[in-house]
Amino acid sequence: MNVRLRVALLALLALSAATARTQEAPATSPPQDSPRPEQQPPPLVTTTGLVHLVVTVTDKHHNFVTDLDKGDFKVIEQGQPQEIKFFGRETDLPLRIAMLIDTSNSIRPRLEFEKDAAVDFLNKVIRRNKDLAFLMTFDNEPEVIQDYTGDLDRLMTAIRAQRAGGGTALNDAICMASEKLLRAPIPEGQDKDMRRVVVAISDGQDTLSDRALTDAIDASIRSEAAVFSVSTNTDWLAVDDASKPSKYHLEAGDKVLQQFADQTGGHAFFPYRLDDLAQSFLDIGTELRSQYFIAYAPLNPPAVGAYRPIEVQTTRKGLIVNTRKGYYGAAPPPIRSGN
Repeated sequence: MNVRLRVALLALLALSAATARTQEAPATSPPQDSPRPEQQPPPLVTTTGLVHLVVTVTDKHHNFVTDLDKGDFKVIEQGQPQEIKFFGRETDLPLRIAMLIDTSNSIRPRLEFEKDAAVDFLNKVIRRNKDLAFLMTFDNEPEVIQDYTGDLDRLMTAIRAQRAGGGTALNDAICMASEKLLRAPIPEGQDKDMRRVVVAISDGQDTLSDRALTDAIDASIRSEAAVFSVSTNTDWLAVDDASKPSKYHLEAGDKVLQQFADQTGGHAFFPYRLDDLAQSFLDIGTELRSQYFIAYAPLNPPAVGAYRPIEVQTTRKGLIVNTRKGYYGAAPPPIRSGN
């Protein structure tokens, strides 16, 4: 009888141990508050806590310098050097392009040249299965004529169909385009970074916008979109040497276009002749493929919504650095659920 009881007790202990091991088995599985591998969130396009900068560098002859390294750059914020966390030569990022065409009465004589140049630009820049663009016109108000697409035929058809008439709502168009770029389709694959670009063809003479110039610049900065403006003004050119035309005097519209470019890290172009528009667009395409990517975490982050000016320098003498002039403080990232 004692032997049977001992055997029963040993069997019960063995069963209890096995049950305990079964309950502890999930130790090799991920904790419940961690996303499963297939549920890992994609990288954020704009990482809160990090400031993203796209930088171009030129020499005194306006040639792009593309052989710089991380150690050749300095980022200054509030007088303090910042540590660069990420650096790369971003010559191949997917593009998200807002093509803005002024169709107001003031550019009626130049509209055909605008359309030809815009078609030529997209034909040279858009890469199949990688880049996307949308077309917006603006006269009395901005209007999206063709939504995001990589189909060049659709973009060209939409551009060719435009007619001129009405006033000029440039600021409203920049605001709308920037907001649309902020929600741009995310690239497929593991790398979710992209380059947001506004290309605006206009004389810069806003007559009808509800939004102010500062609103439009702020919208561009918040969306991290660089504004490349191409002036259609040709009335204020002075030429000393016919082979080297220069624009000595910027009218009010030209200054607006220049301000958009300066504040957002883009570029303003003032073609000498209307048929020089094509060269301006070619230069934009070249610049988009000759850039650096810099990201840093501010030592003293600004309050949410507060603007913080920044300066990027290069240790090489005689070079010109072009990037946006500042950024807005972002809200903390949301807490992700583990489910």
